[in-house]
Amino acid sequence: MNAITQPSEWLRGVLGLCVLRIMAAGPTYGYAIAAELAAVGFGEIKGGTLYPLLARLEKNGLVTAEWRAGDGGPGRKYFTLTETGRTELAQGLAQWQTFSTRVANHLRTGDDLALPHPRSFEKRTP
Repeated sequence: MNAITQPSEWLRGVLGLCVLRIMAAGPTYGYAIAAELAAVGFGEIKGGTLYPLLARLEKNGLVTAEWRAGDGGPGRKYFTLTETGRTELAQGLAQWQTFSTRVANHLRTGDDLALPHPRSFEKRTP
């Protein structure tokens, strides 16, 4: 799937929820989470964005972390969703559905909605 283009602040707002959703499938590690996000079209999520988020999720009790030996390579830190994390995910999904529906309804254009031309918002000089 091609990466979607979205403002970074949109992604920051939902990244935690998306990461929790990935973890709902079972224990996983940072690189695999980043790969899954890329595979579904979010593009490359840098470690400087992902790993602090994982640390916050752990600090807030939404995930637990454990180091596991690697297969012939370095160990990996695996993250597992806690019951509190599952509750947070369920609540977040419900809130997202409500919010995204409101935004979509608000932004939907139809024949009855005449949008001003973008240039009408430009600063006019006398």
